[in-house]
Amino acid sequence: MFASQYRQLNDAELVTKFLDLKEELFNLRFQNATSSLEKHNLIPALKKDIARVETVLTERNLTASAGEKKDN
Repeated sequence: MFASQYRQLNDAELVTKFLDLKEELFNLRFQNATSSLEKHNLIPALKKDIARVETVLTERNLTASAGEKKDN
C-alpha cells in the first residue's frame, strides 16, 4: 500500500494493520529460516509497509502534540 492509503485509515485501524504486518513479518522470517520461503522479496516489501505505517502514526502524534502546545 501507499502512504496515502494508510493516511485514510483511522488510528485504531492503523494500529491493527501495524500488528498484522509485524505478525506477517515474523511468519515470513520463520519460513525463511526453515528454507520454505519461495518469494524472498516479500520481506523487504513488508518492512517498508511497516515503516510507512509507523511514519503515519508518528506524523499524527506530532501534529496532535503540536496542537496541544498551541492551546497552552
